[in-house]
Amino acid sequence: MDMSLLQICLLLGTGFLAGIINTLAGGGSNLTLPALMVMGIPAEVANATNRVGVAVQGLTALLGFRRHGKLDMSDTGPILLPTIIGGLLGAVGATYAPSSWIKPLLLGTMLTMALVILLRPSIVAPPAGSEPKKVRNTPSSWWGLGLAGFYGGFVQAGVGFVLLAALAGTLRYDLVRANALKMLCALAFTTVALVLFIIEDLVMWGPGLMLAGGTMVGSHLAVKMAISARPETLKWFLFLMTLCGSAAAMLTD
Repeated sequence: MDMSLLQICLLLGTGFLAGIINTLAGGGSNLTLPALMVMGIPAEVANATNRVGVAVQGLTALLGFRRHGKLDMSDTGPILLPTIIGGLLGAVGATYAPSSWIKPLLLGTMLTMALVILLRPSIVAPPAGSEPKKVRNTPSSWWGLGLAGFYGGFVQAGVGFVLLAALAGTLRYDLVRANALKMLCALAFTTVALVLFIIEDLVMWGPGLMLAGGTMVGSHLAVKMAISARPETLKWFLFLMTLCGSAAAMLTD
């Protein structure tokens, strides 16, 4: 599609902010999805096109976290397997499910995560010195990662919160390492979902690549912020983003 200069700036700007928000917490798609839809792109096409920026942002963040020694690769296979399976099932569901399901699912997830962070903050912010657990020794992590993958394949918006709950809550990674693994998981199931959406011819490459340019820059900056921020700061930023995500879900038609 032909894009005006204003539309290009809108996609680059929202992509930049989403790259920061998604790398530090989650919910950046609450900015990028409306930006795509305000351009007249149907909801299901916007949902698919948004994955282009998410994939590029995930790869950028992974390279940054790895460069700073914050990407723990010791248990990635068992972490990725249920996430990818869930993402595949979620993407299939998103292809055939009514778009009216997206808003209730998004709102319910955001409100649940806000309550968890407020009432049980240790779930997403383990005490300093907590030893990460292995997936094979933590059966509950399979369910958490599988559900996070399904949600991400289906909606994408806000999946970072669900992944952080699984990685920090069940496997007890600190927030920086949990964020790094969150980006790895998100990249994995986003790639699976993106391939399916491409096959279904639902991706608009022009807007998708504009978003990708913005998310790449935002994600690069956010990795540096995550490395230098205090755990308490990251936790409250996460809480603020869940409230913003809830408000966005309620205001989105």
